[in-house]
Amino acid sequence: MSQGEPKKEAAIRRLAKAQAAEAGALLPILHAIQDQFGYVPEEAVPIVAEVLNLSRAEVHGVVTFYHFFRTRAPGKQTLYVCRAEACQSMGSRALEDYARQKLKVDFHETTADGRFSLEPVYCLGNCACSPAVMVDETVYGRVTPARLDEILE
Repeated sequence: MSQGEPKKEAAIRRLAKAQAAEAGALLPILHAIQDQFGYVPEEAVPIVAEVLNLSRAEVHGVVTFYHFFRTRAPGKQTLYVCRAEACQSMGSRALEDYARQKLKVDFHETTADGRFSLEPVYCLGNCACSPAVMVDETVYGRVTPARLDEILE
C-alpha cells in the first residue's frame, strides 16, 4: 500500500459518511467519490458498503451497472462517441471504429500515454448534427474521421 492509500481511504470514508443518512445515498456517494478522484477506486467498494450497511456485491453491482462510473483513472481528456440511433444512422459506427483505431483503445480504456479515455454515450442531444462526439464538456457535430483528427489535435 502506498503512503497515499490511507489518505485516499480516509477521504472515501469522509465522502461516504457525509451523505450516508440521505435516502438513496449510494449514487450520490459514488458520484462524490468519482468527482474527487476521477474514478471510483477499488478500495471504495468495501468502505461504502460498510458505511451504508450494504454488501460489497451491491455496491460493486451499482458501480459496474452504470456506464458513467469508472473503475480506473481516466485520461487527461475524455472522448465520448454518441451511439444513439440518429448518430448511428449518420455513420457513428464507422466513427467509433476510426476512434478505436486512432487511439489504439476500446471503449472504457485509456491511451497508453494517458491523454485520452474513450467512452460511449447514448445521446448528446445533438441529433440534428449527427454524428456527434464530445471531448470533456464540448460537443461537436457532423464529425467525420478527418474532423475527429482535428478535434483531437
